[in-house]
Amino acid sequence: MIAQMRIFVPEALSDAVVDCSTGELGVAEISRQRGASVVPPGDVIHILVARESVEALVEKLHALDVQEQGSISVTMPELVLSDRADKATAEAPGEGADAVIWDEVSRQTGEDSRLTWSYLAFLILATQLAAIGIVTDSTIAIVGAMAVGPEFGPLAALAVALARRQWKLGRRAAIALGVGFPLAMLAAAFTAWLSVPLGLFPSDVLDRNSATDFIYHTGPYSLIVAVLAGTAGMLSVISRRSAALVGVFISVTTVPAAGFVAVALVLGEYQKAAGSALQLLLNLVGIVVAAVAVLLFYRMVTKRLPGGVARTLKRQRSGTRRQA
Repeated sequence: MIAQMRIFVPEALSDAVVDCSTGELGVAEISRQRGASVVPPGDVIHILVARESVEALVEKLHALDVQEQGSISVTMPELVLSDRADKATAEAPGEGADAVIWDEVSRQTGEDSRLTWSYLAFLILATQLAAIGIVTDSTIAIVGAMAVGPEFGPLAALAVALARRQWKLGRRAAIALGVGFPLAMLAAAFTAWLSVPLGLFPSDVLDRNSATDFIYHTGPYSLIVAVLAGTAGMLSVISRRSAALVGVFISVTTVPAAGFVAVALVLGEYQKAAGSALQLLLNLVGIVVAAVAVLLFYRMVTKRLPGGVARTLKRQRSGTRRQA
C-alpha cells in the first residue's frame, strides 16, 4: 500500500525536508518544484512512500516544524504502477493495512466528534426510532435506529483523546455525548408522553414485549458486547475500513438503551429505566475502554516495528538482495 505526500515548505526548510525524506526507509520517489508555492512562498515537494513509513516520516517533518511554516497532506492513490514503489513497500517495516498514521486518526475522529445540528438530528431520530421499536416490539425499527445513530464518532474521539492525551479533543467528544444523549432521550420521552393519551400504545407495553427485554437486562454479555463493539469500531478507524456497519454494531449497545430509558420513565417503569440507564453507561464505558486498549496496543507495536532492530533487519535483507 503506497501513499502520496505533498509538502508545501519555505525555501529555508526545503533541503532539510528532502534530506530527511531521502534517508527514510520505504520512500520510493521524491520530486521538488522550486518556487512553486505562492502562499507560503517556497517549494512544493512530492513524496511517494509506503503507507507503513508515513508515520515515521511525519514525525520527522513535525520535528522540523513543517506543519507550522507550511503544510503536509497525505493521500492514498487507488492505483500506482511502479516497480520502485513495490520495492519500497516490500522494504518498509510492517504491513500497510496495519499502519497507523496518528494525525490521520486524530483528525478523522475530531471531525466526527463535534456537537453539530446534524449530529443532534441524527441522534434524536435514532432514539425516536428505537423508542418506536420498543413500544411496537419491532426489531426492524430498532435495527433502523442502530443504522442512523451517529454516536460512534464522539466515542472514537474520546478514546483517541484518552490514549494520546489530547484533552481538547476529549472535552469536545464528551460534550457531544453529554449533550446529545440527554436531548435525544428528552425528545423521545416527550413523544412517548404525547402518545399515551392518544392510545398509540398501552401503558403496560413494556411488560408485553419480550423482544426488547435484552435492552434493560444487564449482565456479563452486556460488557462483552460493548468491548467487542469498541474493538471493532477502533479497528475500523485505524485500518480505514468502512465505519458504516461498525457504527451499526456500536449502536446495538447504546441507542436502544437510550430509547428504552425515555419510554420507561414516561410509563413509570423506574426499575426498568434504571436498568437500561445502567446498560447505557456500562456500554459507553466498555466501548471507550476497549477502543483505548486497541490504540495503546497499536502504538506499542508501531513504536517497536519501525525501531532500530526492525530497520536493521530490513536493511540487511535489502543489502543481501543487492549483493545477490
